[in-house]
Parts: sequence; structure tokens; C-alpha cells
Amino acid sequence: MSASLLAARPSRRRLAWEVAIVLALTLGQSALYSVLSLVRALLRPVALADQSAALNPARAEEPLWDAVYRILDVFFDLALVALVVYLLWEPGRSALRRIGLDLRAIPRDLGRAAILLVVIGVPGLALYLGARALGLNVDVQASSGVEGWLVPILVLSAVRAGLLEEVILNGYLVDRLARLGWRPWSVILAVAGLRAAYHAYQGFGGIVGNFAMGVVFVWCYRHWGRVMPLVIAHALIDVIAFVGYPLVAPYLP
Repeated sequence: MSASLLAARPSRRRLAWEVAIVLALTLGQSALYSVLSLVRALLRPVALADQSAALNPARAEEPLWDAVYRILDVFFDLALVALVVYLLWEPGRSALRRIGLDLRAIPRDLGRAAILLVVIGVPGLALYLGARALGLNVDVQASSGVEGWLVPILVLSAVRAGLLEEVILNGYLVDRLARLGWRPWSVILAVAGLRAAYHAYQGFGGIVGNFAMGVVFVWCYRHWGRVMPLVIAHALIDVIAFVGYPLVAPYLP
């Protein structure tokens, strides 16, 4: 490795501060609010199963302004993705290529994403329904409706969630924690724990399910060296949740 490249790499102390700032602006902030939301829910006199949480609430009463605000939310979240990709950039090395956020292996990425969709999505839905039946989860309302104009925005929100979470958790955080000297299983458990924490608002089923998803996703990223299959799988899971589930929910027990 060239001396200039070594000189360009930040010190461990600087990396630690960088990670802390990124988490405070992104998923770490979400985790704190999510845990507080669960604590508040448990302190209410109403049973956890009788409470609800909205994933994509309406931002305005008028459809036009609702769409404008939702699209702006997506834009600013994608700006956070751009921030961590920028921080991963090194002279002479493409950050997108290094974390596998490109189209070089899209057929293989799609196949891997399909496997993850089955391995994570189906058991995840079963776990959610089981936790609801046991009173361990709130009623997660994936969207406020599935009107025609809202469907493409919900799909865009699903893609946003896949990019935001997988690029920050796997593409960025796995790299930074490894450079800080963390052991592989410590990295896996820490990243999975963070994923579980920012889903704590859903209840205990959401915590367990997302921790398991985090372990599987980090292991796959370390094994495949590409974040794209995780982004695709995550986006597909959320499209099913945001658009598909509200359509079939009225027919479920």
C-alpha cells in the first residue's frame, strides 16, 4: 500500500469520532427514539398489543403536499447515504465498487436477494403475527393507504429504507468497526443490535426479528463482499410490507 494512501487514512481516534457523529445523525438517533418509544408504550395503561405504530404516516391532508413532503423525506435520507459513501471514499478507490453498490453482478445479486427474501421475509412475517398474538408487539401500520398516487412513493420509500439501512450498517459501519480493531463477531453483534434497537418501537417481536435479520445480513455482506443483494432484499421486503400487506390485511384473521 502506498505511503500516500496510508497518510490519507484517518487515525483510529478520528474514525471513532466519525462513527459517533454518523450514528448521531442517522440510525443511532433513530435507535434512541425507538427505544424511548417502546419504554413509553410499556408505561401506558393500555396493553402493548392494543397500541399501534405507523411506518409511513400521512404528512399532510392534501394529497399533493403529502406527496411533496414524502419525496423530500426520501431525498434527505438519501443525502445521508451519500454522506457515508463520501466518507468511505479513498484516493484511487471507488467506494461504491468497494462495498458492492453497483451493477457489476446484478443477476447474481438478484438471485441472492431472492434467497434472503425467503429466508428473512417469510419467517419475519410469521414472527410478527406470532408476537401480535402473544401481545408482545404493537400493531404496525405499514402505510396510511394504497391509493394509486401513493404506490410509487411507497415503493420509493422502500428503496430508500434499503439503501439507508444497508449502506450505513453494512457498507459503512462494518468497515469502520473493523478498522477500529473490533473482532468479526463483535462487529456482527453490534450491527445487529443497532438494527434491533431502531426497530424497538414495534415491540419485542420486532427486536428479536430484526436482530436475527441483522446477524444474517452482516454475515452475508462479509461473505459476499457486496451490499447490493441486501439493499434489493430489504427493498422487496418493505415493498411487500408497505403495499402488499395493506391490501391483504382486511382478509387476515
